[in-house]
Amino acid sequence: MRERGQVIRTKNATRYLLVLLLTMLLFQSYGQDNAGRIKWWQDARFGMFIHWGVYSTEGRGEWIMYQEHIPYPEYRNLAGNFQPKTYDPAKWVALAKEAGMKYVVLTTRHHDGYCLFDSKVSDFTTVKVGPGRDLVAEFATACHKAGMKMGFYYSLTDWHFPGILPQGYPRSPEIMNPMVQQAHDQVKELLSNYGKVDILWFDGMTPGDTTTWRSGELIRMARKLQPDILINDRAGTSGDFVTPENVVAANNKPWESCYAMNRTWGYAPNDLNYKPVAELIRLLTSCASQGGNFLLNVSPDANGEIPKQQAESLQEIGKWMKVHGVTVYQAGPSPIVVANLGFQCRVGDKVYLLIQRWPGSVLPFAWCGSVVKSARILTTGQPLQIEQKEDRVWLRGLPVNPPDPYMNVVELSFDGAPKASSPAYK
Repeated sequence: MRERGQVIRTKNATRYLLVLLLTMLLFQSYGQDNAGRIKWWQDARFGMFIHWGVYSTEGRGEWIMYQEHIPYPEYRNLAGNFQPKTYDPAKWVALAKEAGMKYVVLTTRHHDGYCLFDSKVSDFTTVKVGPGRDLVAEFATACHKAGMKMGFYYSLTDWHFPGILPQGYPRSPEIMNPMVQQAHDQVKELLSNYGKVDILWFDGMTPGDTTTWRSGELIRMARKLQPDILINDRAGTSGDFVTPENVVAANNKPWESCYAMNRTWGYAPNDLNYKPVAELIRLLTSCASQGGNFLLNVSPDANGEIPKQQAESLQEIGKWMKVHGVTVYQAGPSPIVVANLGFQCRVGDKVYLLIQRWPGSVLPFAWCGSVVKSARILTTGQPLQIEQKEDRVWLRGLPVNPPDPYMNVVELSFDGAPKASSPAYK
């Protein structure tokens, strides 16, 4: 018996090791595949978020059904007023391109459950209530025609289901299961009917309840339907990238900070708390310099028109990006730091100093472990004189006043790869 038991234990141990090895290989393969899938996104760094839906008719933000406790029949009547007569998604895509954005993510359905697409498992859609059109189909066509990478935001929660409000409370399986099944069915529709989808941006899931939401099954289905798709971290799994909201929060995983231009995601004409263009560029370059993406929101009105101030801000960002976009695309952290002046990024073997506090005619920095071969003001192309003593550097010949009104950039080239010196106190 002892010998037989030992044989069984040996066989079990061998089986366990084989399963472990196979799992490790699968994870390694997934990691390699994921690195290939996500490279374009990490190189892009800058995208457009679009919050648009029935709530845009009221102009008080996207949470009004919950915050004002509007009964579903009354809210459905509001959807009847959603008639976007001037909706032209090609204009949205063109504005995103003008701003230097490389991908666009649209709210195909928010927490209110109103689908901007032709869903066969819901009667609360733009085809059945309101405009009588599949607005997502028009959006997808515009993106594909322009060669713009396309993402679908999808809220898993649906407030128009009985028993779901107030949000955030535990619900019985009898209440949850129909909503969960609808979510699986609608994600399948979104990933089957609109050509290539590059990003699936989940939201609204009850945190931690992956069993109820059948999160693993949902993600497997998404990847089967769209093998190259990138999925965020809001469906109960870690996803391909994490999504801090209204904060720049660097992460050791791929990450993307999403921001509203004012303080409201959905259309709110009286929310005039707009961030200045200089602040939006600071947020963009802060994300890129730390290896993250910046997803900047616009909030079209009920007709599909992006508010004038939002469009003008994007156009100003686009002008800046035409000269300085090299500091954003493919950017990452730099070993050489100028914390007293602003921040910095590295692209290839070049370092870009992103200067918020203009130093005047001389720009000093230190702890530089490489020889600076050349330096120029990227904003104007003006070359600078270099003085370097060991790891201290002085760039001379700058104009007394900053040439760019938003963010000035100095480009550094080195004799070899850039590196920091080793400070004595380390």
